[in-house]
Amino acid sequence: MLIADNWKDYILLDAAHGEKVEFWGDIKLRRPDPQAIWQEHCDEKAWKNLHAHYHRSASGGGSWEYFKKMPQSWQVKYENLTFNIKPMGFKHTGLFPEQAVNWEFIMRNIKKANRPINVLNLFAYTGGATVAAAYAGAKVVHVDASKGMTAWAKENAASSGLANAPIRYIVDDVIKFVEREKRRGNKYDCIIMDPPSYGRGPKGEIWKFEDEFYQLVCKCMDVMSDNPLFFIVNSYTTGISPSVVGNVLKLTVGKKYDGKVMSDEIGLPIKSSGLVLPCGLTSRWYSNSCD
Repeated sequence: MLIADNWKDYILLDAAHGEKVEFWGDIKLRRPDPQAIWQEHCDEKAWKNLHAHYHRSASGGGSWEYFKKMPQSWQVKYENLTFNIKPMGFKHTGLFPEQAVNWEFIMRNIKKANRPINVLNLFAYTGGATVAAAYAGAKVVHVDASKGMTAWAKENAASSGLANAPIRYIVDDVIKFVEREKRRGNKYDCIIMDPPSYGRGPKGEIWKFEDEFYQLVCKCMDVMSDNPLFFIVNSYTTGISPSVVGNVLKLTVGKKYDGKVMSDEIGLPIKSSGLVLPCGLTSRWYSNSCD
């Protein structure tokens, strides 16, 4: 498992009973987490003095309960990257801290390449990978179907000192955008994607991971450069194992380009117990020049 254990502004204090309690900077939040199926709290004090608690509803969705005055948004830093945190509907905060394992990989290998690098970030959300790639010196095309998430990504870039970085923000259906890029002849050295289990595009386009993922990777092959650096896929889809995504990359990118494929769970260390909370998976094809 790849463990995001270099955080200073984020701490996973404890997890149990389908929930977790975390520090995001100085703000303590309690949120649902379906992976924490064990029943034992390892630090009872960690669950007290909360700023807010997200309660799931039996009928779906849920709501935040607030206990202390807290800002509508605040910032956390990871190395030289700065992210804006905001409690959202359906428990989210706008950042997945476990993705720090990929931000490090992205920054390290783009800097190491010592050449101009073009990055395509698909289902790019609030831009964690976009900010990491731009900080390392790459040109980035950031694609997401949500105007709100794309605006948030711009905020994160600006907060990280990258307001004038060469980032193009595109609000569009990912598949249609990749098809147009093929027709335009545009090429990318790095492709990053975080496809949802299920979603809709801005014009009602339906996405289901198990139906669309393989075909999307095949389409992305048409916009990869002759000397690509890496191809990263993240997934939080229940029932999809790291090996499944790794197999897709081996059968597509790995057949065309020399390099390696790795697939694994990613996770966050739990301070109270020393356990690691699984948080989805990542799979990477990467060239032999990467580490």
